[in-house]
Amino acid sequence: MSALKLKKGLSKHSAYDLKDPHAQAEERHTLSVLVDNEAGVLARVIGLFSGRGYNIESLTVAETDHEGHLSRITIVTTGTPEVIEQIKAQLGRIVPVHEVHDLTVEGMAVERELALFKVAGTGNNRIEALRLAEIFRANVVDSTLESFVFEITGTPQKVDAFADLMRPLGLNEMARTGVAALSRGAE
Repeated sequence: MSALKLKKGLSKHSAYDLKDPHAQAEERHTLSVLVDNEAGVLARVIGLFSGRGYNIESLTVAETDHEGHLSRITIVTTGTPEVIEQIKAQLGRIVPVHEVHDLTVEGMAVERELALFKVAGTGNNRIEALRLAEIFRANVVDSTLESFVFEITGTPQKVDAFADLMRPLGLNEMARTGVAALSRGAE
């Protein structure tokens, strides 16, 4: 049998591309974790993720109650529903953790991220960068003859979209804070 006939009879898919039909799709979840504001707590939370091979897409930490010495850790991660449940259960077992909330499943939440973009350009690229910044409601926080630094606040998707549009216009650097999130409503 010729190589051509063998090639025609073969599947176009590699065995490596085969997916388990019972495998669950990975989902993006935003977790809000209320912890004691003390040394080593963040390291323990991060250790839980790294020790089990879980990925953290975004991480923010700040003290939210000065008198009670409490901090909120907001973590954006992905995993199957089983993995997300395992993460939440393991976080809840860490001693300085007071509350673990999965904002993705508990209802509507407000997510925001702050980002800074340094865009260098001249001529039409400079004009276009300013025009797009106005559309996205980004603020110019620094300006030189060669570059701008834009500040933008919004959902991670808005920040991503702004970055995608600024790349061809001369995006040099970007700094992002990570997601800060709270559940909506009175509770």
